[in-house]
Amino acid sequence: MFKNYFKTFKEGFRGYSKASKFISKNKLSYFYLFPLLLNLILFALGIKVVDYFSGQINHYISSLLFLESVIDSWWLNFLNSIIYWTVWVVSKIVFVYIFALVGGYFTIIILSPVFTFLSEKTAEILTGEKTKFQLKQLIKDIIRAVILAIRNIIIQSFFSFVFLLASLIPVIGWIIGILGNFLVSSYFYGFAFMDYSIERHKLSLGESVLFVRKNKGFASGVGSVFSICFFVPVIGGTLASFLAIMCVVNATIGVEEMRNNSRLIP
Repeated sequence: MFKNYFKTFKEGFRGYSKASKFISKNKLSYFYLFPLLLNLILFALGIKVVDYFSGQINHYISSLLFLESVIDSWWLNFLNSIIYWTVWVVSKIVFVYIFALVGGYFTIIILSPVFTFLSEKTAEILTGEKTKFQLKQLIKDIIRAVILAIRNIIIQSFFSFVFLLASLIPVIGWIIGILGNFLVSSYFYGFAFMDYSIERHKLSLGESVLFVRKNKGFASGVGSVFSICFFVPVIGGTLASFLAIMCVVNATIGVEEMRNNSRLIP
């Protein structure tokens, strides 16, 4: 079981190199612009919102302690400064944690039309089979991507909470927390990227869940590098934006190879 997991995990992880060459060879690099711009906008807006609310929280605490009405006491001013910077730092840490947890799904949900088209384009180049554009089908794909993302966020959030509690265990807790969150997020991100291709083969969402579960090593490998990015402060979202394109291509190539090898895809 574990042997097959690690074997297919390596296939998904090594697929990034294959995907990068595929994108360059077939002149698909312009797709990088879409997630990059989106994630920069989301992150910038997120920072602005956090700054606003941290300022409001700081104002509330200062008012509660009557610090703003007393300005002639150096130690109260010093205390006010400590509160301000504590709230500022904590709010940024919370934002980075939340961004690491769900930031990738914002990219996946909002750019699902782009990723769907990219997956279709990749499969078309690989197989020579053209997919006729249908607005009705595109809307269905977007709705499915949103439903899947919400499902994955709920499940991933539950596991993240469990690993957060586990991280309180002395000595080894933080290792369990980080490793556990990484493996869970890698699997669900990989699942989301694979589903763009799986859906095209007319598998229902339930069938897609079973298919990815049987190929969880590959799914985790596909989502691994994307997941790591969101643990990198500040620039993680930007890095993930670039990699999202490679993730879609990587997952599509992998699913098509599974199809050719008769691994569950009809």
